Amino acid sequence: MTDQAPQIRIIAKPQVNPSKCDFEVDRSVVEGTAYFGNADAAEGSPLAEKLFALDGVHEILMRGPSLTVTKTDAIEWGALARDVGTTVREHLLTGEPCVSEDALASSDGSDAERIRKQIEAVLESEINPAIASHGGVITILDVQNGVVYVKMGGGCQGCASSTATLKQGVEQAIRAHVPDVVEILDTTDHAAGTNPYYSPSF
Repeated sequence: MTDQAPQIRIIAKPQVNPSKCDFEVDRSVVEGTAYFGNADAAEGSPLAEKLFALDGVHEILMRGPSLTVTKTDAIEWGALARDVGTTVREHLLTGEPCVSEDALASSDGSDAERIRKQIEAVLESEINPAIASHGGVITILDVQNGVVYVKMGGGCQGCASSTATLKQGVEQAIRAHVPDVVEILDTTDHAAGTNPYYSPSF
């Protein structure tokens, strides 16, 4: 889906999770990261308030030039995606700030330790027990501004299914429990290990 006008270009990209959609804007929306888990959290942040006024918006994550909107199950993306694009465009054209300083301050690196602990709990209780049958294990290395860096070990290192495991299983499980995660990056050297599927070129 592409929502485009002469002044501002916005592209909507649905995620694997059908309740979430990314909106990429051709300019910065916020300087940093801001997460709004509900309409009350958006109070004082003009763009977030306008988006929550749309029927079906459940959560909002803003980071640089992108927004991730989570909808309620009762609403379809068709009309909602168009309304989100229109709302974002109209607000940006006003030149007013999108979020409050408090919203940016509350979502900076001070949240890293909380996010890390929540993800470690999900890894321990759900993810690692599920992939242990294949000899795999996933560990969290770092959290920076909502970006989570993980490493896949054991049977997952060099496994041809590791990308699918990360995107369709691990990422969905983590986002379900920790919705303010911006991105999950795999730092694993899949060319190493006993059975790598990424082979070095010569």
